[in-house]
Amino acid sequence: MAVRGRDARGRRPRLPRRAAGLVLAALLTASACVAPADADTSLTVREIDATLERRAAAVLARDPAGYLDALAPDAAKLRAAQRTELANLADVPLKSWSYEVKGITEEDGDWATAEVELRYRIDGYDTAPVAARRTLELMRDGERWYVSADRPAEGASDQLWHQGEVEVVRGAHSLVLGVGRPEEELRQVADTVDLAVPAVSDAWPQPWARRVVVLVPDSVESMAGLLGSPESSYRGIAAVTTGEAGTTGKRPALADRVIVNPQAYASLGSFGQRVVLTHETTHVATRTSTSTATPVWLSEGFADWAAYRGEDRTPDLIAPELTGAVRAGDVPAGLPDDKDFGFDGDPAELARAYESAWMACELIAERWGKEKLTAFYAAVGAHPGRDGAVEQALGSVLDTTPEEFTADWRDYLSARLG
Repeated sequence: MAVRGRDARGRRPRLPRRAAGLVLAALLTASACVAPADADTSLTVREIDATLERRAAAVLARDPAGYLDALAPDAAKLRAAQRTELANLADVPLKSWSYEVKGITEEDGDWATAEVELRYRIDGYDTAPVAARRTLELMRDGERWYVSADRPAEGASDQLWHQGEVEVVRGAHSLVLGVGRPEEELRQVADTVDLAVPAVSDAWPQPWARRVVVLVPDSVESMAGLLGSPESSYRGIAAVTTGEAGTTGKRPALADRVIVNPQAYASLGSFGQRVVLTHETTHVATRTSTSTATPVWLSEGFADWAAYRGEDRTPDLIAPELTGAVRAGDVPAGLPDDKDFGFDGDPAELARAYESAWMACELIAERWGKEKLTAFYAAVGAHPGRDGAVEQALGSVLDTTPEEFTADWRDYLSARLG
């Protein structure tokens, strides 16, 4: 997952603390503590599965009666909330919707608590599902189990439709889902993403879906709710991209979502909005080639390179903090480490880290060519681990060494920004 934001000049704001950069990956991969399997538990799981299969079928059929039929008859408050939830989903084009019982954490006669994974796909956009962990409380009545409570699992978060009625705006390459935002605002976001997709496809010619799903909640508080983090983590952040990295060569990455902070995004000019959404779209495009072997400087630098390459801005305007440092004789000694991108450090140093990463990708594109830059990115991500990934790709793709590249990059900074 990547977390980024910029001010009206297209730069990242100076933030007092780090946004929770790996929140969604943790939500998608954390496992619940479950009871050991035995014959009785396995039978309970199968019976609960049957209830949830009927519930899933009702969602796809837009069948309120069938959906409510899976709920405990005397759970009036839950039934009202779930009726509203299904109505909120009415316009969302669902391709699939399913549940998987991951385990039973408690069982006492006719009562059980289950850890469940909801997986859904949006028709025409998701090539893989989004996963959300839920905790369900259930009661048995006769031969059937009924849901008596439904909430996010510990450490997980709600989905957009839990926050209100979802309005859907379709673009040529985008699907924008909003809650509590004007339709014209959602249309403007879709139009900007529609410009970003072909720009990103030109920067990243490797196969990708070339479609982006964007969520626009009604506030930064709601944005934080979708990410399961405090609101303070995202003030000033215009947008984030969620997804699962590290799946290259193993299985498809789960579907990405770009989530917009409506207040911070609205404060940007058209230039800043284009840069933000092109940057985020780049993360969507490169997801399957991004892995745990990919250093942050490369993933963020490449996304900035893709976002800025079509814009008419000189390097000193794009990288003002780094320009000031270089002109003061403080040329960085080396490429930034992952920790340099943390929002809990000095804001100026954070800006220089991003700008340094962008300039590294600019150097590769200018000296070796765009094709070599994308090949270098892919080669790093395909490496089995972080150790040696950059070194090997520098040699095999660019025919250079880390020492030579760092020296060339430092000279490049002095020439372009000095």
